[in-house]
Amino acid sequence: MSRTRILFLCTGNSCRSQMAEGFARALKSAEVEAWSAGVEKHGLNPLAVRVMAEAGVDISGQASKLVEELPTREFDWVVTLCGHAGENCPFFPGRTRRAHKGFDDPPALAAGAASEEEALAPYRRVRDEIRAFVEGLPGALKPEE
Repeated sequence: MSRTRILFLCTGNSCRSQMAEGFARALKSAEVEAWSAGVEKHGLNPLAVRVMAEAGVDISGQASKLVEELPTREFDWVVTLCGHAGENCPFFPGRTRRAHKGFDDPPALAAGAASEEEALAPYRRVRDEIRAFVEGLPGALKPEE
Protein backbone atom coordinates (compact mmCIF):
# COMPACT_ATOMS: atom_id res chain seq x y z
CA MET A 1 0.00 0.00 0.00
CA SER A 2 1.40 3.38 -0.95
CA ARG A 3 1.39 6.23 1.52
CA THR A 4 -0.41 9.51 0.91
CA ARG A 5 2.18 12.22 0.18
CA ILE A 6 1.26 15.43 2.04
CA LEU A 7 2.98 18.80 2.02
CA PHE A 8 2.06 21.07 4.93
CA LEU A 9 2.50 24.66 3.78
CA CYS A 10 2.62 27.76 5.97
CA THR A 11 4.03 31.25 5.61
CA GLY A 12 7.46 30.82 7.19
CA ASN A 13 7.71 27.07 7.83
CA SER A 14 8.76 27.84 11.37
CA CYS A 15 5.93 26.61 13.59
CA ARG A 16 2.54 25.25 12.42
CA SER A 17 3.75 23.37 9.34
CA GLN A 18 6.71 22.01 11.31
CA MET A 19 4.34 20.72 14.01
CA ALA A 20 2.10 19.10 11.40
CA GLU A 21 5.06 17.41 9.71
CA GLY A 22 6.38 16.21 13.06
CA PHE A 23 3.05 14.76 14.17
CA ALA A 24 2.43 13.15 10.77
CA ARG A 25 5.84 11.47 10.84
CA ALA A 26 5.41 10.37 14.47
CA LEU A 27 1.77 9.28 14.39
CA LYS A 28 0.88 8.45 10.79
CA SER A 29 4.09 7.26 9.10
CA ALA A 30 2.45 4.03 7.92
CA GLU A 31 -0.20 6.00 6.01
CA VAL A 32 1.36 9.39 5.29
CA GLU A 33 4.63 10.60 3.82
CA ALA A 34 4.91 14.10 5.32
CA TRP A 35 6.80 17.19 4.23
CA SER A 36 6.61 20.85 5.20
CA ALA A 37 7.67 24.09 3.59
CA GLY A 38 6.91 27.79 3.57
CA VAL A 39 6.23 30.49 1.03
CA GLU A 40 9.02 32.28 2.96
CA LYS A 41 11.74 30.90 5.26
CA HIS A 42 11.73 32.08 8.89
CA GLY A 43 13.80 29.42 10.67
CA LEU A 44 12.60 26.76 13.10
CA ASN A 45 10.78 28.34 16.04
CA PRO A 46 12.38 27.24 19.35
CA LEU A 47 9.08 27.43 21.26
CA ALA A 48 7.50 25.11 18.69
CA VAL A 49 10.38 22.69 19.22
CA ARG A 50 9.85 22.91 22.97
CA VAL A 51 6.10 22.25 23.01
CA MET A 52 6.46 19.42 20.52
CA ALA A 53 9.07 17.82 22.80
CA GLU A 54 6.54 18.10 25.63
CA ALA A 55 4.20 16.04 23.44
CA GLY A 56 6.91 13.44 22.82
CA VAL A 57 7.79 14.51 19.26
CA ASP A 58 11.29 15.75 18.45
CA ILE A 59 11.28 18.25 15.56
CA SER A 60 14.67 19.78 16.45
CA GLY A 61 16.27 18.13 13.40
CA GLN A 62 13.75 19.63 10.98
CA ALA A 63 14.63 22.80 9.07
CA SER A 64 12.70 25.73 7.69
CA LYS A 65 12.63 25.46 3.90
CA LEU A 66 10.97 26.79 0.79
CA VAL A 67 8.94 24.64 -1.59
CA GLU A 68 11.72 25.02 -4.15
CA GLU A 69 14.15 23.34 -1.73
CA LEU A 70 12.15 20.12 -1.40
CA PRO A 71 13.50 17.06 -3.21
CA THR A 72 10.12 16.55 -4.89
CA ARG A 73 7.07 18.55 -5.89
CA GLU A 74 4.87 15.54 -6.49
CA PHE A 75 2.34 15.40 -3.68
CA ASP A 76 -1.11 13.93 -3.33
CA TRP A 77 -2.12 16.86 -1.13
CA VAL A 78 -0.88 20.34 -0.28
CA VAL A 79 -2.46 21.44 2.98
CA THR A 80 -2.19 25.15 3.73
CA LEU A 81 -2.27 25.93 7.44
CA CYS A 82 -2.60 29.72 7.35
CA GLY A 83 -4.42 32.26 5.22
CA HIS A 84 -1.26 33.81 3.76
CA ALA A 85 -0.02 30.44 2.52
CA GLY A 86 -3.47 29.67 1.16
CA GLU A 87 -3.46 32.89 -0.84
CA ASN A 88 0.14 32.49 -2.02
CA CYS A 89 0.32 28.74 -2.55
CA PRO A 90 2.55 27.97 -5.51
CA PHE A 91 1.32 25.89 -8.43
CA PHE A 92 1.84 22.16 -8.13
CA PRO A 93 1.83 20.03 -11.27
CA GLY A 94 -0.17 16.91 -11.93
CA ARG A 95 -2.79 15.47 -9.67
CA THR A 96 -1.94 17.41 -6.50
CA ARG A 97 -5.06 18.42 -4.60
CA ARG A 98 -5.21 21.39 -2.22
CA ALA A 99 -6.91 21.63 1.14
CA HIS A 100 -6.91 24.42 3.70
CA LYS A 101 -7.00 23.91 7.46
CA GLY A 102 -6.21 27.19 9.17
CA PHE A 103 -4.67 27.40 12.63
CA ASP A 104 -3.92 30.48 14.73
CA ASP A 105 -0.34 31.78 14.63
CA PRO A 106 1.31 31.01 18.00
CA PRO A 107 4.11 33.61 17.67
CA ALA A 108 1.54 36.34 16.99
CA LEU A 109 -0.62 35.23 19.91
CA ALA A 110 2.38 35.06 22.24
CA ALA A 111 3.84 38.42 21.20
CA GLY A 112 2.51 40.34 24.19
CA ALA A 113 3.02 37.62 26.78
CA ALA A 114 4.25 38.75 30.20
CA SER A 115 6.15 35.52 30.86
CA GLU A 116 7.56 32.53 29.03
CA GLU A 117 4.85 30.31 30.51
CA GLU A 118 2.18 32.69 29.23
CA ALA A 119 3.87 32.69 25.81
CA LEU A 120 3.82 28.89 25.69
CA ALA A 121 0.04 28.64 26.20
CA PRO A 122 -0.95 29.46 22.58
CA TYR A 123 1.80 27.17 21.26
CA ARG A 124 0.40 24.32 23.33
CA ARG A 125 -3.18 25.00 22.25
CA VAL A 126 -2.31 25.15 18.55
CA ARG A 127 -0.05 22.09 18.91
CA ASP A 128 -2.97 20.11 20.33
CA GLU A 129 -5.31 21.32 17.56
CA ILE A 130 -2.78 20.30 14.90
CA ARG A 131 -2.31 16.90 16.54
CA ALA A 132 -6.09 16.29 16.46
CA PHE A 133 -6.17 17.24 12.77
CA VAL A 134 -3.19 15.02 11.89
CA GLU A 135 -4.70 12.06 13.76
CA GLY A 136 -7.56 12.13 11.22
CA LEU A 137 -5.29 12.01 8.17
CA PRO A 138 -5.47 11.19 5.39
CA GLY A 139 -9.23 10.64 5.57
CA ALA A 140 -9.94 14.11 7.02
CA LEU A 141 -8.71 15.86 3.88
CA LYS A 142 -11.32 17.52 1.73
CA PRO A 143 -10.40 19.36 -1.48
CA GLU A 144 -10.92 23.09 -1.79
CA GLU A 145 -13.95 24.05 -3.83
